[in-house]
Amino acid sequence: MIGDKTGHGVRFGFERESVIVPIAQLLPLKIMRPGTKESGKYAQILTSVRAVGLVEAPVVAPDRKHRGRYFLLDGHLRIEALKDLGISEVECLIATDDETYTYNKRINRLPPIQEHRMILRAIDRGVSEKRIAEALGLDAQTIRKRTRMLDGIWPDATEALKDTPCPAATLDVLRCMAPMRQLEAVELMRGQNNYTATFAKAILAATPEAQLVDPRKKKLRGERAVTAEQIARLERELASLQSQVKSVEETYGIDNLHLTVAKGYIRKLLGNAQVVRWLSRHRQEYLTEFQSVAEIESLVPVTTAAE
Repeated sequence: MIGDKTGHGVRFGFERESVIVPIAQLLPLKIMRPGTKESGKYAQILTSVRAVGLVEAPVVAPDRKHRGRYFLLDGHLRIEALKDLGISEVECLIATDDETYTYNKRINRLPPIQEHRMILRAIDRGVSEKRIAEALGLDAQTIRKRTRMLDGIWPDATEALKDTPCPAATLDVLRCMAPMRQLEAVELMRGQNNYTATFAKAILAATPEAQLVDPRKKKLRGERAVTAEQIARLERELASLQSQVKSVEETYGIDNLHLTVAKGYIRKLLGNAQVVRWLSRHRQEYLTEFQSVAEIESLVPVTTAAE
């Protein structure tokens, strides 16, 4: 959604209309590191822009002090590619929030579903699958497969997954489930921040046959067969897990705030030499725990999704 405000007073992140900006009037807010243009990523972007043009517009914010000049918030490599190709103007989205740190913290780096939509958009513009494949460094068969990756996925589930690193293998598993079960599975994956195909298969194994598109595809033979007892146990564990996730979601925000404030206060205490000396003499166990809390760099554990 692009715009300023709706009738309900909700502020959007972009202006309603895009704008054509001379590249010379763009002021990058990030310095390109040495060797960036020799990287494989930049080569892929350059090839893509040369083959199909810009599919995703750069994001800019107007310079309030100089009319006609813009700060470049996102799309630095794309702009460099345009410069190398001799292009002097570019169509940009105008951000209503010019805080580049905040913006770049929240922008998505082309998750699989967004890439799927980008490919479809390019095809709609008349770009052939062969040219797209060349631009992305893939074969045409892979491009055809990616154009069909959301076939059989319920729109609500797609919307919930659009900004996640959900791989195609996980979508293949979700496709075996009925629409409402797909959405339940997606909620479980989001709650655990786990989008792997292995986790999706565990959810599939615990899915009642009435919630499957084709119950026969779920059945396995031989050593890998899942017994009724295992399915029943997995169903109970998943139901319990889902309940725990929802319970945590209800209090996570305020708990996170309390922990952040407490960490800041403890760091301030440990910055006082007299306090540290007193704790070391009288409450050594407290000092150890306080130091552990003060050294926390992230309140959210980093997990890596793999297919």
